[in-house]
Amino acid sequence: MGAADVVPGVSGGTVALITGIYERLISALVAADKEALVLLMRGRWRVLWYRLDGPFLAWLLGGILTAVFSLASAVHWLLAHYPQPLWSFFSGLILVSGIVLVRDEVNVAKFDHLLMFTLGAALAVIIATLPPAGFLTGLLGLFVAGAIAICAMILPGISGSFILLLLGMYAPVLAAVRELQFTQLAVFGLGCATGLLCFTRLLGWLLKHFRLRLIAGLSGILLGSLMTVWPWQVSVETGSDSGFVHWTRPVLPTHSSIGDPQWALCGGAFIVGMLVVWALHRWSAHAHR
Repeated sequence: MGAADVVPGVSGGTVALITGIYERLISALVAADKEALVLLMRGRWRVLWYRLDGPFLAWLLGGILTAVFSLASAVHWLLAHYPQPLWSFFSGLILVSGIVLVRDEVNVAKFDHLLMFTLGAALAVIIATLPPAGFLTGLLGLFVAGAIAICAMILPGISGSFILLLLGMYAPVLAAVRELQFTQLAVFGLGCATGLLCFTRLLGWLLKHFRLRLIAGLSGILLGSLMTVWPWQVSVETGSDSGFVHWTRPVLPTHSSIGDPQWALCGGAFIVGMLVVWALHRWSAHAHR
């Protein structure tokens, strides 16, 4: 999840869904409720620790932080020098993961499952093709942007950083991080915490009462996100009140703007991505026997 979050356009929620820990993660986050607050105030640390599935969250957070600090430089180097093979790798991951998820969890013969899958895929494609837009500014904009972006990070197939870019808030948030603007960062963090606590409760309720329909929708979002990680992209520049905004749109590998499609590297990376998912799926199936 940490490695995925380092890459703009890829969601940590995607990896959580691929590795089979998505529902447990949502359940652990939902457990941070009023009762957990009471336990905290009373100093019942051990009970609170296991109520929040502390061992699971601790190992998960440790893995995320390890990947972020150890892989950030490598991933950014790949993005700078070999972006097409890197996106091909993630395309292989996402494609096979979506196919396995649909095969195991979704009954496309049922109208409600098919409808949710279609709506999920359409949502991901629309988000991937939208140009950046203006949004609220100032501290209120940071709070709302944080609440929306953190929800995207929980959803598989939708990148939080990509949502910030669409909202026109990526640059302000990045500036706040680089310049250590503590007030702006605190407001953004508060928005993230608010969005996380509210949205995970909605997801937890949906998983409890409409699990298969939710999984069908998430599967659609996952496969629809292939538009976001399509290896061959061209830069687009649009004007706005604050100046010019740069973003990308997918094109065919034979497009005139693509100098070298890197067929061999992209094909090899795509196959490696598929093999990684196959290995994870086999390992997960063996572990649950």
